[in-house]
Amino acid sequence: MAVSNQLARALDTLKKKGVRMTPQRHAILSYLINTMGHPTADEIYQALADQFPNMSVATVYNNLRLFKEAGLVHELTYGDASSRFDANVEAHYHVICRECGKIVDFRYPFLYDVERVASEKTGFQVESHRMEFYGYCTECKEQVKLKDKQVNWMN
Repeated sequence: MAVSNQLARALDTLKKKGVRMTPQRHAILSYLINTMGHPTADEIYQALADQFPNMSVATVYNNLRLFKEAGLVHELTYGDASSRFDANVEAHYHVICRECGKIVDFRYPFLYDVERVASEKTGFQVESHRMEFYGYCTECKEQVKLKDKQVNWMN
């Protein structure tokens, strides 16, 4: 979906829910959709701080919670790290860099059969699943190779 269409649909969703559109709220939503990255609340705050010097981190968190409740973003949690937020709410997976933490969307046919089989074998009512891939992004892969060469040279 085009970014402008996604933003228009998101704004329409919030309007239908009776959510008042403040300049800060619009900027946070627009930032999330335009970056299509997986920023933390602090990263969003830092990106918008110059534009909204009176905005607090709490404002960012409160709006992210509102967007999450409206189904406009997904919150991604990975252990002890800060939550990251994803404006791509279509079914997809993630590839995560072990070195820098970069998260990239990965499209693959969603594994609904796995959910069905898990439900049949366990008796659970399976509602969703999450699958992640871990490795090294292009930039970090080169750094890891350099580190390995240095270690091998010293031995």
